[in-house]
Amino acid sequence: MAKHRWERDDEVEVPDWFWKAVESERQERKVEVEECDVFYQLWGDGTRPGLLFVHGWSAHSHWWDFIVPHLTDEYTCAAMDLTGMGDSDYRYEYDAETYAQEIVAVCDDAGFGKDVFLVAHSFGGGMAVKAANLHPDRFQGLILVDSGIRSPDDEPPDGVLMGGQRAKVYPSREEAQRRFRLQPPQPCENEYIVEYIARTSVMPAEGGWAWKFDEDLRDSLSGGERYPEDYQQLSIKLGLIYGEDSRLFNGSMLEYMRTLVPKEFPAVAIPGAQHHVFLDKPLEFVEALEQMLKALRD
Repeated sequence: MAKHRWERDDEVEVPDWFWKAVESERQERKVEVEECDVFYQLWGDGTRPGLLFVHGWSAHSHWWDFIVPHLTDEYTCAAMDLTGMGDSDYRYEYDAETYAQEIVAVCDDAGFGKDVFLVAHSFGGGMAVKAANLHPDRFQGLILVDSGIRSPDDEPPDGVLMGGQRAKVYPSREEAQRRFRLQPPQPCENEYIVEYIARTSVMPAEGGWAWKFDEDLRDSLSGGERYPEDYQQLSIKLGLIYGEDSRLFNGSMLEYMRTLVPKEFPAVAIPGAQHHVFLDKPLEFVEALEQMLKALRD
């Protein structure tokens, strides 16, 4: 049996496309940024245009394992772990400018040219916007995934503040995986995808198992806020994919962003998807992403 497969207690069948994707060949690499190793995965031989996938808050590169391989016929793809998350090192302090450096460093280390596109979810979208503004000549475009800025007149929804998941050490790997929950809380019909992410989100710790997340990250992060000028200054190509039922992104946010971003940009809502768009509707997300990349590159 392939290394990623596991036995399920229920009768839900995991589709073959999922196993084929997560078992696809890739390299695991690291690049040093400000004395910390930044972990990333790389698919492809480097002969095709580059795509870099950036994860959301308290997530990591393996959230993209079942998405990226669908794009490798057309692109060389990488998915990174921002420091403080996943298999990258932890810092004493974190800031948006350093995250922007990490994004650039992964692109450089992967051999991506200036035609690279960023695909960034949630918090990662905010950091990708920072990177695009600090290094506008380094990227061709950015596709935000359920990520943007809320109008000052639009109150945020209740109960969706993002926090770290590493609240305690669990006695066993299995117990830690059972305690995994999506943040912000939402159901997901594709339980096998949530289980896969849970399995790739835990690490050995003193006394047991813990989440791959620095519990001091929130309190030590500076520059993580989103400001209107961040979007007003965007000069690279932009696209947006969001969940039609998302609690963190909605039509009023889209309209507000259209008043800020200097150029017209395409936006697609995925029906039936919430904030974790590509977990809820993975194949629909891939189709929307392929079409948007093609439109923006033409």
